[in-house]
Amino acid sequence: MSSEINGPGPGQGGVEWVYSSTSSEQLVKRYDTWAVSYDAEMEQNYGWSAPGVTATLVQKYVRLDGRVLDAGVGTGLVGQLLSDAGYTDLTGFDFSAEMLAQARLKNVYGDLLQMELGKPLPFESNSFDAVACVGVLTLGHAPASSLDEMVRITKPGGHIIYTMRPDYRESAGFVEKESELESAGLWKLTEVTDPVQTMPKGIPDALMQIWAFTVTG
Repeated sequence: MSSEINGPGPGQGGVEWVYSSTSSEQLVKRYDTWAVSYDAEMEQNYGWSAPGVTATLVQKYVRLDGRVLDAGVGTGLVGQLLSDAGYTDLTGFDFSAEMLAQARLKNVYGDLLQMELGKPLPFESNSFDAVACVGVLTLGHAPASSLDEMVRITKPGGHIIYTMRPDYRESAGFVEKESELESAGLWKLTEVTDPVQTMPKGIPDALMQIWAFTVTG
């Protein structure tokens, strides 16, 4: 049987398993397989805190009646937190059909779509008051060019808030893309958090920061 069916091998957690994918097709299959147990495993095995830290930053900058896009929604952890905080206009997308199925069970999104960051998004320009992106701008997932579409679909004065490992940000072209967008007058940095241990139980040295940009173009 394939590793997609078997799941993680001995001594290997879900995060390590998906990160060891060798193609985008394999990555999607592994997320599909992981979807049902994702929420429990991320909490119990990793202490996954990035959704909560990001939701707090969204609440700081985005009004409750704002239209928010959860980009790379996964099982809907961010949407659940935002809904609990009073947000009602939530849209999400993900490339994994099974992760989307779990997100639908939370019943907090007005719309959930299957699509992929790094490709053109089927939203009109200036559609959203905020885009939140948690755990997606990372190795083997969405490229730095994803930021172009995020900016396009966000209203002027809106916010783009995302998590990223600082070491990966420097090595994968995100620093250059962020600077390019700022030089073009399309956004400006509003806040960046200190490094946070977002998986303290399982991978304590995997530090993340959360960046918040305001769209100006």
